[in-house]
Amino acid sequence: MITGPATCGIVARELENAFGTADFVPARLTVDLFRAGMMSETTVTTTSVRDGRRIKVADASVLQGGVEIARATLVLLRTSEEPPGEVWVPDDRPIPPNAEPSTEPGFWWGSDDHPDGWTQSMRAQHNAGRKRMWGRQIGVVSGEEPSQFVRCAMAAESTSLMSNWGTLGVGFINADMTMALARLPIGPDIGLEADNHISTAGVAVGSATLFDRHGSFGSCVITAVANPQAQVTFG
Repeated sequence: MITGPATCGIVARELENAFGTADFVPARLTVDLFRAGMMSETTVTTTSVRDGRRIKVADASVLQGGVEIARATLVLLRTSEEPPGEVWVPDDRPIPPNAEPSTEPGFWWGSDDHPDGWTQSMRAQHNAGRKRMWGRQIGVVSGEEPSQFVRCAMAAESTSLMSNWGTLGVGFINADMTMALARLPIGPDIGLEADNHISTAGVAVGSATLFDRHGSFGSCVITAVANPQAQVTFG
C-alpha cells in the first residue's frame, strides 16, 4: 500500500502544476481518501470548476487500474491587502524544536506529557498529551524536490495521527483531509500540532495547526473511523 501523505502529495502536485499561478494562493485542499492506494500505476486527472477573478476552483481524481481511489478539490484565492483593524488570535502558538534545520527528510515528535518535549522516537510519545510533529517530508515523485504546497499537503494528512494518537498508539484511520492555508510555509521544515480530538461510537473528528519557524500558517481537519483490529503502536 501507499500512505495517505503520498496520495495527498501527488494530488496536490498535479493540481498545483495545472492551476497554480503567482498571484493566487492555494487556500484550501480537501482530499477524500475512500480506497487504499496500492503500489501500482497511478493516474491523476484534473478539471477546472471555476476560473474567476478572485476565486479559482479545481477538482482532481486519483485512479488506479481505472478505479477511483481518491478525489480532491482545490480552492485558490487571489492575494491582496489586509483589511484595517485588529482581529483576535490565540496567545499560544506552536513552537518548533531547537534542533538545527533538516538537511534530509526526517521528523521530531513531541507531546505535552513527555518530559523532554521533543524526541525522534515515536514510541517515546505514547501518552495522552497533545501531540505535535516537526520535520521535512520526503519527495512525492522520485528525483523531484516537492513544492511548498506539496510539503503542506503531505504534512496535513498527519492530522489524523496527531489528533488520534494516545497511550496505546492510533486506532483510527482517516477518511479525508481538509487543509486551509493563509500562506505557504517558509523553509522546507513544517510542523503540525493537534488542536482537538472528538470521538463517539468509533467516529472521530480531529483538527491541527500547521506552523513553521515564523508562526502558524494553516489549519487542518479530518474525520476518521475506528480500526482497532489494526491498531498502530509504533513498535
